[in-house]
Amino acid sequence: MFENLSSRLTKVFDRLKGRGVLSEEDVGTAMREIRVALLEADVALPVVKDFVAGVREKAVGQEVVKSISPGQMVVKIVHDHLKELLGGEGDEIRLAGSPPTVMLMAGLQGSGKTTSSAKLARRLRARDRKKVLLASLDVQRPAAQHQLEVLAQQAEVASLPIVQGQQPVEITRRALDTARREGFDVLILDTAGRLSIDEALMGELVQVRDLAQPHETLLVADALTGQDAVNTARIFNERIGLTGIVLTRMDGDARGGAALSMRHVTGRPIKLVGMGEKLDALEAFHPERIASRILDMGDVVSLVEKAAETIDKDEAEKLSKKLQKGNFDLEDMRAQLQQVTKMGGMGGILGKLPGVGKIKKQIAEANIDERIIVRQCAIIDSMTRKERRNPRLIDGSRRKRIARGSGTEVQEVNRLLKQHRQMQDMMKQMKKAGGLKGLLGRGMPPGLPPGLLPR
Repeated sequence: MFENLSSRLTKVFDRLKGRGVLSEEDVGTAMREIRVALLEADVALPVVKDFVAGVREKAVGQEVVKSISPGQMVVKIVHDHLKELLGGEGDEIRLAGSPPTVMLMAGLQGSGKTTSSAKLARRLRARDRKKVLLASLDVQRPAAQHQLEVLAQQAEVASLPIVQGQQPVEITRRALDTARREGFDVLILDTAGRLSIDEALMGELVQVRDLAQPHETLLVADALTGQDAVNTARIFNERIGLTGIVLTRMDGDARGGAALSMRHVTGRPIKLVGMGEKLDALEAFHPERIASRILDMGDVVSLVEKAAETIDKDEAEKLSKKLQKGNFDLEDMRAQLQQVTKMGGMGGILGKLPGVGKIKKQIAEANIDERIIVRQCAIIDSMTRKERRNPRLIDGSRRKRIARGSGTEVQEVNRLLKQHRQMQDMMKQMKKAGGLKGLLGRGMPPGLPPGLLPR
């Protein structure tokens, strides 16, 4: 999302860090470059002006001039200002003291409103153990109500039964009654969108809002639309009063200006961000972590949280005991490959590590192919249980059979088996070295599955 902005800012700061003393002219040059970088990232002009003015004021102060490392101090000032620009400490989704909590999802057509409603429902069920009811008020778009019904099943939450011919206000009234009567903790109302903001859309939303009295009124906006998303947020906030924003497609190639402008322009926080198409790809928005990512400081906290969410503790314990004995078979390798996928693939993991921006050229040249994980899992799935547990059984004829069964070439099967041997050797060395700490002390790589880079 912020790749270009991060790259530009990193170059600016690298030059500043290389200087023992910063003059006012050095700071002025850096501020001009930061201003251009923000504008190219599609950040709103008023936001850029306020941001640069605030940073400049502190960057030329005595605190920086007398600092042991002036360049680092400027980086800290920019980080703190980015954090404030993005919302300070951040805002969580608020749940009512007495259920049901009513959440109204608004936005333009195509912004990802229906999918985000299902993602939010799944998140509340899985993380907060809430009983959630989804209700579609979209009678404009063909099959919109059926789409939410299907997504609700996938998210393992309830959906309001469809009654043909009912209008949004009638559906809202029925949803509120059902939520209260059947003891739901949360009711999520997925409203209709339009291709552009019009009076019919706003009038309908006002009627629904007045009836539902929502605890959260969330605008779902597409990050890829840049400043259009910011303008949309401003108008929706003026007309219906937002409590927060859900920014979708934050994993895309947008320049990031929408995220940096939203809070400043609307006064409303970004509460959630969509990071992919899957129903579990919805994350809380943490301003400090996003600011760190932009400045190539990484986001290890989010990486650890993602790992904690996706790792099966019992399976991890079993694997740990096997590794202590120096055992690592193909079933274990498959489990590790699946873990990488659950954590967002190698791209998702690398994107949260500090300093990756400086080696992104090498990463791009390495041509990481995430599909390799899928093919490698297919190869392992095409093996018998005995073969997975004892790869030495896999001779030439078995390799041909496995390749046919997985739709791959024999060379790919050979490559996988070679990679498994390398991982197995590494595990044995780790046992001899006295665990992972001893292994890392010898300069060995950490235990992420190899084979994602071409050889």
